[in-house]
Amino acid sequence: MKRKTVYVATTFDTKSEEAFYICDLINATDLLVTTVDLSTKSPDSHFDTTFSAQEIAHHHPQGAKSVFCDDRGKSMVAMAQAFEKFMLSRDDIAGIIGLGGSGGTALITPAMQALPIGLPKLMVSTMASGDVSNYIGASDIAMLYSVTDIAGLNRISRQVLANAAHSIAGAVKFVIPQAKNEKPALGLTMFGVTTPCMQAISAQLIDKFDCLTFHATGTGGTAMEKLAASHLLNGLLDITTTEICDLLFGGVLACGPDRLDIVAQTELPYVGSCGALDMVNFGNPNTIPAHYKDRLFYPHNAQVTLMRTTKEENQLMGEWIGRKLNACNGEVRFLIPEGGVSALDAPGQLFWSPENDAALFEALEKTVIQTERRRLIRVPYNINDPRFADEAVNQFNQIWNKK
Repeated sequence: MKRKTVYVATTFDTKSEEAFYICDLINATDLLVTTVDLSTKSPDSHFDTTFSAQEIAHHHPQGAKSVFCDDRGKSMVAMAQAFEKFMLSRDDIAGIIGLGGSGGTALITPAMQALPIGLPKLMVSTMASGDVSNYIGASDIAMLYSVTDIAGLNRISRQVLANAAHSIAGAVKFVIPQAKNEKPALGLTMFGVTTPCMQAISAQLIDKFDCLTFHATGTGGTAMEKLAASHLLNGLLDITTTEICDLLFGGVLACGPDRLDIVAQTELPYVGSCGALDMVNFGNPNTIPAHYKDRLFYPHNAQVTLMRTTKEENQLMGEWIGRKLNACNGEVRFLIPEGGVSALDAPGQLFWSPENDAALFEALEKTVIQTERRRLIRVPYNINDPRFADEAVNQFNQIWNKK
C-alpha cells in the first residue's frame, strides 16, 4: 500500500527558505513530504522540489504555455487551474499546507477547495486576518495569519511556520477513526426563521440517521452539496432554499448558480421546500442598494436587514427552482407550505403575503414536470408548524424506503 505524504505547495522562487523550513519540521515527525513548486516567472527555473513548476504547468488543459506567459495575472490564474488538476490526479495526499501572499493564496486555495472534506488543509497567508470567504468557499481550509510577510525567516516567522508545520502534522497523524456501524448521513438546511421546522425534523430522524444541519448563509447549501458530491451524504432534506433569493436578487448570502445541480447529478433521495424564500438578506440599512429603497424591510439585527420578496420575484424563483427540479431523475419531493414559508411569513407577521406566496407556488406548478418520481406536494400549514415537519419526514421515509 502506497504511503501517503504531506504536500507543501508554494512559489519556490520567492518562498523556498520558508517552505524547506516547514518540510524539515514535518519530516522530523516521521511523515513523508512532497514539495510542489508553483512559480510562474520562468519555465526554466528549478528548485530541489519533488514536482517542478514545469511539471505542474503541464496539467493545464491548454498546456504549460498558458502558464508561462507575459501577463503575471493570467499566469497565476492558469497555474491555479493546473495545480487543481494536478492535486485531483494524486492518490497519495495525507494533507496539504500552502504558503502565500495575496497571489499565492489565490493560486493555492482553489486546489484545496477541490479536495475532499476532512482531508487536512492549512494555508499560511498574509491575507488570513481579513475576509477569507473567497479563499475558503465551502471547504474546511484552515487559515493561519503569517503576522510578518512571508519573505524570509525571522524570530516571528520561525514560530508561526513551526506552528503551521506541527498543526498539519498533528492533523495527519491523529486521524479520528471512522465509527463502526455509522448511521446514514442526511443534509438538512435551516435559517433562523425555519429553525422550529428543522428541529422537529431532526428529532424524528436522529435515531435512524446522522443529521447534519447547514446554515443557509450562502456557503451552507454549497457545503452540503459539496459533501453530497463527495458521497458523504445519503439523502437531503433541503427545506430552506433561501440562498436562491440572494442569488437572483443581489443579496449578501447568495449561493452559486449551480445550486440544486447536485440533486440531479447524484440522484440522492431529496425532499426540498420553500424555506425563507420570502426574504433577501442585506447588511445594515446603509448597505441596501438604492433601487430597493421603497421595499418592505425587517431589521433582523444591527447588521442584518431582510427584504420581503415581491410577487414578480417569487414567480421568477418558482420558475428557476422548477427548471432545476426538472433535471432530476431521482426521487424528488418538493413541499409547498401554504401557510407561509418562514416565521415572518405567517398571519399577523410583517412578511405575511398569501398573494406573493401564491405567485411562487403557481410558478412551481406551471414549471415542474411532475412524474412518479418528481412531485410537488401542497401542505396546508406554515413551514414551522409541527404538522409540516411530520409531512416532510413522512415523504422522506417513503422515498428512503424505496431506495
